[in-house]
Amino acid sequence: MRSQGAGISVVLPCLDEERSVGLCVQEALNALAESGLRGEVVVVDNGSTDNSVATATAAGARVVEERRPGYGSALLTGFEAAAFDTLVMADADFTYDLGRIPELVAPIMDGAADLVVGSRLDAANRRTMPILHRLIGTPLLTFLTARACGRRVVTDSQSGYRALRRDSLSVMNLSASGMELASEMLISSARANLRIQEIETGYRPRIGQSKLSAWSDGWRHLLLIFMLAPDLLLIGPGLILLVLGLSMLGLSFAHPRGVEIGSLVWQPVFFSGIALVLGMQGLLAGAILAHNSSLTPTGIGHRFSFVGKPNFPNRCIGTGIGIALLGLLLNLVLFLLWLGDRVRTPSSHFGLASLSESLIIIGSTVATFGIVTRFTRARTARVTADVIRSPSDKLGRSSEISLPQKR
Repeated sequence: MRSQGAGISVVLPCLDEERSVGLCVQEALNALAESGLRGEVVVVDNGSTDNSVATATAAGARVVEERRPGYGSALLTGFEAAAFDTLVMADADFTYDLGRIPELVAPIMDGAADLVVGSRLDAANRRTMPILHRLIGTPLLTFLTARACGRRVVTDSQSGYRALRRDSLSVMNLSASGMELASEMLISSARANLRIQEIETGYRPRIGQSKLSAWSDGWRHLLLIFMLAPDLLLIGPGLILLVLGLSMLGLSFAHPRGVEIGSLVWQPVFFSGIALVLGMQGLLAGAILAHNSSLTPTGIGHRFSFVGKPNFPNRCIGTGIGIALLGLLLNLVLFLLWLGDRVRTPSSHFGLASLSESLIIIGSTVATFGIVTRFTRARTARVTADVIRSPSDKLGRSSEISLPQKR
């Protein structure tokens, strides 16, 4: 819908919220009226099977329909249907205090912010938020989101109570269909240097059954964050682990009997192998995501353009096999030394043994990665060829049928 200018559009995604959606609509409309703000409430029905639509309409909302399932899909449809320049997003389960809409939109209307997030943490307790969400899920996703943003922009990254400028949507370029839209909005806004503010808006016990699936929605958040920031969350930690693994390996060669810490003896050799393997996996996964993800910021994917070259899978296979063979060769050397009894103190070759095993695992990982990449590319090429060829085949067959036969 074309914008009608200054005013507030409150967008509420709704899926079977018959008991609460009417209360939310009335609370939002009352807040707008009492503050003298021009506005509307848009309820986006996302496939409700109860009386949510009728209840929302009776309460004074304009209802639009989004058949594609998902919180993100519903919100994006609501944003598109909104009539005014300032957008407010919230839930239709009565958890957010919509009476505080004027406070939420004030920085937007004053020109001081492009996105305002209403924090729930001041009112988060056992009644309003499950303990695992409060102590683990939300803090973890907020930390990862901050890493992807390049800085900490909010304390509650998963709050769904937000106000934003309509013209900021084109800069955010949102596409997530599920709950992960909350993380995508923050990361995209931070990377576009939009002005982000956070205010405390409270949180109430929800009415009705929660639609949140902790594990699946959390996993979707993680995948989106990894695709948006593979350089920060995979490649960077991968390099750190590789350097740390090599350092620990060198330390184990220098101190084959271990490093004495007080009365304890620490063997760095065991951690070095783990760090080397995880570091290599982080680099490979990060490079692939950075190159192939359409969400990766411009510039990062270009640095990993070698991933897209035709000979990349073969190079991975060859390099992986070479690394694994080197590890096997070191294993053979250790075996020969053992047979010749040339090393009388077994602890003296812990470092060599760890290096050997790490090389075998890393080599196998790289080679397997190359094989899978080669198979995937071949399959994609076949599917693309079939798609390109199929229209002409259909056209040929229809032409044969339609052409009259000569007698």
